[in-house]
Amino acid sequence: MASNGNRLDEAARAAWLYYVAGNTQDQIAAKLGVSRQSAQRLVSLAVSEGLVNVRIDHPIASCLDLARRLKERYSLSFCEVVPSDPASESTTLGVSQAAAVEIERWLRKEEPIIMALGTGRTLKAAIEQLPPFECPQHKVVSLTGNISPDGSAAYYNVVFTMADTVKSRSFPMPLPVFASSQTERTMLHNQAMIRPTLELAGKADVTFVGIGDFGPQAPLLVDGFISKEELDELQAAGAVGEIVGWTFDSEGRLIEGITNDRVASAPLPDPKTSSVIAIAMGQKKLPGIRAAIKGGLINGLITDERTADALLN
Repeated sequence: MASNGNRLDEAARAAWLYYVAGNTQDQIAAKLGVSRQSAQRLVSLAVSEGLVNVRIDHPIASCLDLARRLKERYSLSFCEVVPSDPASESTTLGVSQAAAVEIERWLRKEEPIIMALGTGRTLKAAIEQLPPFECPQHKVVSLTGNISPDGSAAYYNVVFTMADTVKSRSFPMPLPVFASSQTERTMLHNQAMIRPTLELAGKADVTFVGIGDFGPQAPLLVDGFISKEELDELQAAGAVGEIVGWTFDSEGRLIEGITNDRVASAPLPDPKTSSVIAIAMGQKKLPGIRAAIKGGLINGLITDERTADALLN
């Protein structure tokens, strides 16, 4: 049963869609994934709880407005903005919960879909919040390898984490995150057991990824995937972010050579045919988020208020 706080969140969301965005109750029902009667009750609840005055008197209203403005400014097909906690420095708080809701919404669909997953702390935090359920009609494929430089399982690879809870068909990528050379990567990708997984990733209906930064504590460095010398070289080449190991500059263009020659990850799905949703927030990730949007690497975003404000300003 939903908590009272979550119920008010949904009521505020429904009220915003009705009073501010001008949606009909049928449209609200479709957007929230509920019946028309439930949509009507949510709007009524917002009124009875005093959430509706001249404006929606609830924090979620400003988030909805920020999401609308981001979608319009950057032509995003999907955007979710969660409230920021001024006292928290977490890069997962709020966005991981919102991502879990969106991932579950896709997995609850009756029609079969292909879902591609990246890696990272935020995405792993989202997957860990999914409730147990079965959806054998779907295929979940990893975009990136699951082997760390020391031969151990990559800690933030999330396909195995999801498989423990969600009963769908899972397709891990049995590769290192980085090959030792471009030649080795080509050889690995040509393996009979790897080609079908790469092809499946390219057909994803929806893709969820994290965005890594290139500051002094870049995740690729901290997790041992690249050396300090390689980090310096990538920074000098203009790298501001990475998605499943693919590094890109401030224009969202992939960096030529260096580590991109050795990334064993699948190519990022084409946003023209897939919903590619990034889950990222925080000052450190802001250049990477902006570049990924600018370069058309993603067409969806789940972030927080502070990051949304920065993207708009």
